[in-house]
Amino acid sequence: MPASSPPAAGAKSPLLFSILVAVSTVGPLAMNIFVPSIPGLMREFSATSGTVQLTLTVYLAGIAVSQLFYGPLSDRLGRRPAMLCGLIVYVVASLACAMASSIELLMLARFFQATGGAAGMVLGRAIVRDLHGREASASVLGYITMTWVLVPMFAPALGGFLDEISTWRTSFLVLTGLGTAVLALAWWSLPETNLQAGAGASSRNTANARVLLRQPAFIVYTLTLAFCSAVFFSFIAGAPFIMVEVLGRSPLDYGLWFMLISIGYMTGNFLSGRYSETVGIDRMITIGNSLAIVGTCAMLGFALTGHLAPLTLFAPMLLVTLGNGLTIPGGTAAAISVLPGTIGIAAGVSGFVQTGTGALASQLSGHLQGTAPLAALWIMAASAILAGIVHRFKPPDGSRPPGGR
Repeated sequence: MPASSPPAAGAKSPLLFSILVAVSTVGPLAMNIFVPSIPGLMREFSATSGTVQLTLTVYLAGIAVSQLFYGPLSDRLGRRPAMLCGLIVYVVASLACAMASSIELLMLARFFQATGGAAGMVLGRAIVRDLHGREASASVLGYITMTWVLVPMFAPALGGFLDEISTWRTSFLVLTGLGTAVLALAWWSLPETNLQAGAGASSRNTANARVLLRQPAFIVYTLTLAFCSAVFFSFIAGAPFIMVEVLGRSPLDYGLWFMLISIGYMTGNFLSGRYSETVGIDRMITIGNSLAIVGTCAMLGFALTGHLAPLTLFAPMLLVTLGNGLTIPGGTAAAISVLPGTIGIAAGVSGFVQTGTGALASQLSGHLQGTAPLAALWIMAASAILAGIVHRFKPPDGSRPPGGR
C-alpha cells in the first residue's frame, strides 16, 4: 500500500502494527536509557540532585506540552505528516543531546527530543482509534504497549552499561541511530488513517474540544491516567537515588532490577490486550488501581520498617506496573472515545494532563529526596490511592459514548 493511500484492511496489517510499536518506543526509550546516568551527571556538571533531575522533568514537560499540538495538527493535516515531522525533530535533538557541553544545553536539547518523541506516543493512540472501536482499541493498545515495553525494559540496563564502559553521551548517539531507522521506516510505510483531515477539521474540532472538556467521563479517565503516571514517574525519579546513593548499588544494578518491573508492565498490557473486550475496560481499571495501591503501600511499609533493599523496592513495583498495565490501555481508549470526532484532540489533552502530572510528581520527588530520601515512596502511595478514588466517580454511562463506536 502506498504511504499516502487511505487505510483499508491492509492498514491493520502486521507491518502497520510494527510501525506503531516502533514510533511509540522512541519516546519512552529516550527517557529510560538515560535514567541510570543521572547520578553521574551530578558529578560531571557539578550540579545538585534537583538540577540534574530537571533533565528528566524537562523531558516530561516537553512530552506533555507537545501533545496539545499534535492532536489538533494531525486532525487538520493528517497523522502521517505530523508523525514524520516529530521524528525528524527527535533525531536532530538526540544528536544535540550527545554534543551538549553544559547542563543547560542538555536540558534544552532534551526538551526538543521530547517534543519529537511525543509524536509517536500521541499519534500512535490516535491511529489505533482511527481503525478500531472503543473496546477493540483498548485491546490493540494493550498489545502494542506490551510489545514496545520489551525494548524500554532493557533500556536502563543498556544505559547503565554504556555509562560504565563509556559515557552518558553514548546513550544519546544510540538514540540518534535508532531514531533515524524509525524515521526511515515510517517515511516509506506509514499510511494516512485520518480520512477527515482538512481545513474544515480545525473549526469542527475547536467546537468539539469545548464540549469534550465539559464531559465528566473524559475528566475522570484523564485524571485516573494522570495519577497512574505520577506513581510511575515518581519511582523513575526516586529509585536511582535510592539504589545508588542510599543502598550503594551501581547504575547497572538499577538497570538490571528495572527489568523486573518492566516484566510486570508488559504482563499487565498483555492481560489488557487479551481480556479488555470480555472483562470490560472499567473493571480492568479497578483491578489495576487496586494492585497499584497494594504495591505502593507495601513498598512504603518495607522502607518505614527498615527493610529497604533492592528486592523490597522492585518486587512491590512489579505489582504496581502490573496494575498500570491493566489500567492505562483501557483508560486511554476510554478517554479518547468519550466524544466522537475528537480523537486527536482527546489523545493530546489526556496525554498532556497525564504526562504533565507525571512531570510534576517527578520533579517534586527529585527536589525532596536530598532531605527526605523516601519522599518518592510517599508520593507514589498517595498518587495510587487518588487514582483509585477518582475512577470511582466515573459517570454510569461513561463507558458508552453517544454515537461512538
